[in-house]
Amino acid sequence: MKIGWIGLGNMGIPMAMNLLKAGYELNFYNRTSQKGTELENLGGVRTNSLKELVENSDIIISMVSDDNAVKSIYMENKVIEHGSALGKTFIDMSTVSPETSKLLSSLADKHGANFLDAPVSGSVQPAKEGNLIVLVGGKKETYEQVKDIFEPMSKLSLYLGQAGSGSNAKLAINLLLGITVQGIAESVLFAEQQGIKVEDMLTIINESAVGTAISKMKTPSIIENEFPAAFALKHMAKDLRLANESGELEKMGHSAFQTYQKALENGFGDLDVMAIIKELSVEKTK
Repeated sequence: MKIGWIGLGNMGIPMAMNLLKAGYELNFYNRTSQKGTELENLGGVRTNSLKELVENSDIIISMVSDDNAVKSIYMENKVIEHGSALGKTFIDMSTVSPETSKLLSSLADKHGANFLDAPVSGSVQPAKEGNLIVLVGGKKETYEQVKDIFEPMSKLSLYLGQAGSGSNAKLAINLLLGITVQGIAESVLFAEQQGIKVEDMLTIINESAVGTAISKMKTPSIIENEFPAAFALKHMAKDLRLANESGELEKMGHSAFQTYQKALENGFGDLDVMAIIKELSVEKTK
């Protein structure tokens, strides 16, 4: 099967590279032509338009930033509505609202195509290592037909139910991530206020029962007070906003939602999600 890939961001490039390394034929399209050299070096074929990409691919995968970008691809550019899309499978691996996923699934049904929402849990390093978790919603028979292509990109893919189920699961896991990261930040700041060194508190967290992969991963950033984006705070703020719009959040979830929105407003959006500690520090000084 020939794969068409749309979107060459921090996640999209390593995911597409893993498909090429696994031996799949891959066409790709990106709005900015400067990106994609590493895919061409592995045998990927650059296409000049979305229409050309769909015509020359059996499965079309999109991995872009948000609902607006996804709607631009599928609705403004009408990639599912071209005659060449008939019988083909479209897989959106972006993190978007469940309503957007359901809308695109209905559009695919209308035009004789297949659609899966399949966002991933994991950031850039797991994407490079092929250790993502793929969360899939849509028709089960479609998932069964294409699930092998998830293997080079992930350690696990899960079929979760009807259209929108993958998007709902992604919002749920990122809700937990947002709460966890904020919890780490609050613990460190509280300890520091009581005279405990940051390094010592992080050692206590990481060596205790509450230590997690994320606390260990973020320890160097906290100690160095440097937050280059592995998973940008603006994306977490977006995901928590989508979760808030999709259903009533409980107290911790609502607190995290509000904190990340404030961090976004205060200019921390392009930093790593762990930069939420900067926002909390600002709030403490007010």
